[in-house]
Amino acid sequence: MAASQKIKLGLLQTWADADPVSNLKRTLQLAHAAADQGAQIISTQELFCSQYFCQSEDHANFALAEEIPNGPSTQAFCEFAKARGVVIVASLFEKRTAGIYHNTAAVIDADGTYLGKYRKMHIPDDPLFYEKFYFTPGDLGFKTWNTRFGKIGVLICWDQWFPEGARLTAMSGAQILFYPTAIGWHPSEREKYGEAHHSSWETIQRSHAVANGCYVAVTNRIGLEQPIGGDGIQFWGQSFIANTSGQIIAKASEDKEQILIQEIDLATVDVTRTHWPFLRDRRIDAYSDLTRRLID
Repeated sequence: MAASQKIKLGLLQTWADADPVSNLKRTLQLAHAAADQGAQIISTQELFCSQYFCQSEDHANFALAEEIPNGPSTQAFCEFAKARGVVIVASLFEKRTAGIYHNTAAVIDADGTYLGKYRKMHIPDDPLFYEKFYFTPGDLGFKTWNTRFGKIGVLICWDQWFPEGARLTAMSGAQILFYPTAIGWHPSEREKYGEAHHSSWETIQRSHAVANGCYVAVTNRIGLEQPIGGDGIQFWGQSFIANTSGQIIAKASEDKEQILIQEIDLATVDVTRTHWPFLRDRRIDAYSDLTRRLID
């Protein structure tokens, strides 16, 4: 059996207001508190610097975007990571150039080094989730970073529904899949569909842990965010960490700001993948049709 490789994860579940400066300040304060509790890899929620602006199609919202890594948020977290000796996953609205914007996560190592970025690959277009108006699909592929505390992969929100993304990230060596997220209920639909929608969301991500023998860490936001004239979205929180067998080992509340801290043992990844050798038994010779939209 592999030697124990215990580390602590910290997920920052919080709310957001209309002021990016105050959101960054509060998130950094939460990150310091997580580090005080021993967290070694810390993840923000999706687009933590602002409210979830994709509820409407408004060109004014492009002003919220910033460069990565030269923007203020990435720089602030690089300084934080170096000062506290922790790894950071920070989800940001990236301005790449005029007319090209991405939903992006910056990955920063524990010495403050910017390691790179992941750009959200799957872009939704649903009622109150009008992301195709804002985000160009990612073009960097599915990536893994070898940080001081382990090999991590990052996917973002809507990516969590696609097993292909989880599989490809795990195949590149990820021991932990991080999913910064902004998901919730339409208030008018919660009574009828709420329990089923949340269960599906949780189940699909737990299945990624099972199928790939890795940890899954999901950071969601909280709070009711209402655009002018709309019912808004009630973000359902419940950030969680699942182990390599898909069992939830830590879970946050539905409606409270919370720092979710959980110790994990990365040696379990090797043990799980040896005893449940799904990666070994994949029939890669039979999967070529996965690159097609449909099989006629």
